[in-house]
Amino acid sequence: MHAWLCTNPTGVEALTWTELPTPTPKAGEVLIEIKAASLNFPDLLIVQNKYQMKPPLPFVPGSEYAGVVAAVGEGVTHLKVGQNVACLSGTGGFGTHTIAPAALCMPLPDGFSHVDAAAFIMIYATSHHALVDRAQLKAGETVLVLGAAGGVGTAAIQIAKAMGARVIAAASSDEKCALCTSIGADATINYSKDNLREAIKTLTDGKGPDVIYDPVGGDFAEPAFRSIAWRGRYLVVGFASGPIPALPFNLALLKGASIVGVFWGEFSKREPKANAAMMGELAQWYAQGKIKPVIDRTMPMAELPAAYAHMGSRGVMGKLVMVN
Repeated sequence: MHAWLCTNPTGVEALTWTELPTPTPKAGEVLIEIKAASLNFPDLLIVQNKYQMKPPLPFVPGSEYAGVVAAVGEGVTHLKVGQNVACLSGTGGFGTHTIAPAALCMPLPDGFSHVDAAAFIMIYATSHHALVDRAQLKAGETVLVLGAAGGVGTAAIQIAKAMGARVIAAASSDEKCALCTSIGADATINYSKDNLREAIKTLTDGKGPDVIYDPVGGDFAEPAFRSIAWRGRYLVVGFASGPIPALPFNLALLKGASIVGVFWGEFSKREPKANAAMMGELAQWYAQGKIKPVIDRTMPMAELPAAYAHMGSRGVMGKLVMVN
C-alpha cells in the first residue's frame, strides 16, 4: 500500500507519498481499500499541529473516506469483505488502504457512490446535529448560513430546506452565491460587497434570522449576532476564517438569544444511539434526493499537495475529493 505519511507536523510540504506494509485488522477492526477521501479543514490543521487531536507520529492524515472492506478482524459481524463503507476516523484516509474501527464504518446502500460517501458524514452530521438537535429548527423559520458555499454550509442549506425553513445564504462571491441558489437557498448575501447587517435587515423585513449557522467566525460574527431575531439561536460551528470572535454578552440579553455550541464529534461519542439514528435519517434523505454533497472537484490521490493548495486559496465550493 501507499499513503501520505506525516512524520513531522510542520505543514503540507512535510507529507511524503510512502510505500508501507499493508496492515492486518485486529479485533474490532477492518481493512479498507480506499476509493475516495475528502479534504476537510481539520485535515489541514492536523498536519500543521494546530488541531485539538494530535495523533502519535508518524500518521497518515485524511479524516473521512469511503471504499471497500478488504478484510475483517475478529468479532466483526456487521461488515463483510466486499462491502462498500464510509468512515470518519480522524486519520488514515489519504492512502490506498487503511485500518478503521468497524464501529465507525457506515455501510453504504446500493447507489451511494464512493465520491459522495467520502464527502458525506462530517458535513451532514455536523449540520443535522446543529440545526435539528441544537437549534431545534422548525418549519417556517429563517436560517442565515455564513460561509454557505463551503462543505458544511452547503449541507446546512440542504438540511434546512428539507426541514421547511427559509434559507439566506451568505458567501464571499457572486459565483458562490449562485451555487447556493442552485441548491435551494431562497436569498443570498455577497458579504464581500454587501453590508451584512443591512442586507439581513432587508431580507428579513427587520425581524432578523431565527437561526444563524456560523462555521466561519472572525469579523462577521458580531454583525450577524446583532441582527438575530428575538429568541434566536446562534450556532457556533467553527472558525474557518481563523480568528475566534468575542461577543458582548449584553447582545444575548437584549435579544433573548442563545449562543449554542456545536461539537458533533463529541456528541457522537457521548450519545451513540442518537447519532446512529441521525445517520440513518441522513442516509434516507440521500436516497430520497433531499440531500447530495456538492463536489467542487475530484483529484488523484497522488496530487494531494495541490488539493491542499486549492483549499487554502478559499476557492473551494462544496467538497474536494481525492480518488484512487
